[in-house]
Amino acid sequence: MKTLIFSTFIAISAVGAVSVLAADADSSDAHVYVKDSVITTKVKTKLAAKHMSTLTNVKVDTDADGVVWLSGTAPTKDAKDLAEMIAKDTDGVQAVHNKIKVE
Repeated sequence: MKTLIFSTFIAISAVGAVSVLAADADSSDAHVYVKDSVITTKVKTKLAAKHMSTLTNVKVDTDADGVVWLSGTAPTKDAKDLAEMIAKDTDGVQAVHNKIKVE
């Protein structure tokens, strides 16, 4: 009987710990996701508003540290550089990696 009670207690404790760990992981992932989405959206909005026709093939991604990754293509080096400047000038951006290729 003592073994059954002890085993049940360990099983319940383990389930509780897993639930707490899952809740912590979910809440931190949700925070990171929201931050990434907000920064990505801000950069995309600025790119679209300022230079809609020249920067339509630029892809924007943001990692958990606020680092923006630009990829895709641009028609000129000036357009590539402009996309980088716009991204750097966006609130929340910590750094920019510009992998845009000039067509």
